[in-house]
Amino acid sequence: MENRDISQILYEQNQEYRSLFDEHRSLESRLIELSSHRYLSDNEQIEEVTLKKKKLALKDKMQELLRSFKS
Repeated sequence: MENRDISQILYEQNQEYRSLFDEHRSLESRLIELSSHRYLSDNEQIEEVTLKKKKLALKDKMQELLRSFKS
């Protein structure tokens, strides 16, 4: 089974995974919004870095759930 298939199953059946996925998607939307700005203020630059770190941490947790589901 591919990761994408497992991800879909987890999204449908696992509340923790679904929450992580939805939050990850929300952070991605905000990052896209920030990247559309020609210039970022100091606060926006800090927000961008923070969001990227949070997004990466969420992805790591999602990958951990994927690995445990496979085993």
